Amino acid sequence: MGKLAVGALRSVLVVVLLGTVLLQVLMVWTLAGGKDPEDGSLPLTALRVITILGMVSVQVAVVCVGRLVTMVRRGTVFSHAAFRYVDGVIGAIVAAALVWFAVTIVNAPGQRDDPGVTVIMGGIGVAILGVALIVFVLRMLLAQAVARDAEASRMQAELAEVI
Repeated sequence: MGKLAVGALRSVLVVVLLGTVLLQVLMVWTLAGGKDPEDGSLPLTALRVITILGMVSVQVAVVCVGRLVTMVRRGTVFSHAAFRYVDGVIGAIVAAALVWFAVTIVNAPGQRDDPGVTVIMGGIGVAILGVALIVFVLRMLLAQAVARDAEASRMQAELAEVI
């Protein structure tokens, strides 16, 4: 991975992390201040709490991806230590899907006239879970690569003994 790509990705990760933290602070400030302009059309307090939890899942994914990028830069990504961060990304994506399903449930009563919106939102939640499955498949590929790397190292050591 080139230095430019690593730098660009790290910049994006920092911006996303700072943005989510700022959003969380503003949401908590609004909730704590009691200045929630809720008029009853939407349960804004519930949506704000759900948003705060959703931002936590984004932050976990950003930190895990950042650690994986560091491992790629150092050339240590094909190790068992990488699984912890890949599992963190998968967990964060599943958590984001659950948060999205919570948003769908909170929003559903307001969509009685047009239930198609709730169905579409549910479909988006299923698609988010699909992304978690894709990352899980990539994790299995990483496991195969780690196993092959370990076997190649073992065979190289055996060859070195023969020579």
